[in-house]
Amino acid sequence: MESRSQFAAERHVRGYNCAQAVACTYADLVGVDEITLFKACEGLGLGMGGMEGTCGALSGACMLAGLVNSTGDLAHPTSKGSTYALSPQMVSQFASDAGATACHDLKGRETGVVLTPCPRCIEIACDLVEKTLFSDRDA
Repeated sequence: MESRSQFAAERHVRGYNCAQAVACTYADLVGVDEITLFKACEGLGLGMGGMEGTCGALSGACMLAGLVNSTGDLAHPTSKGSTYALSPQMVSQFASDAGATACHDLKGRETGVVLTPCPRCIEIACDLVEKTLFSDRDA
């Protein structure tokens, strides 16, 4: 698959938060319209809780894991385990590449040292989405 990270970066420049930028870039591949993903991810930006929580770009990537892998069977939810297996792969690799997973740490809120700026977090998340969730696709 050709990288879409540049499209995600462009969304971020236009004002999408990090989660929105990542998730909305793959809307066509997960069968959800971009407006719905934009709305669903709005509360995931800025590290959920004002830079205290998980990086929005990583949260958007994990949201995509469910959209790609879940059976959507409300009566018999059986795909949780396989979806749960995808997220730790992305979280672990993101931590290795970015230096942390919490926005608080990535932005150096206490140390004053930025580990990884938002544009790079978005790029890392897109790379992980493409390798982990869409490696078998050409689009």
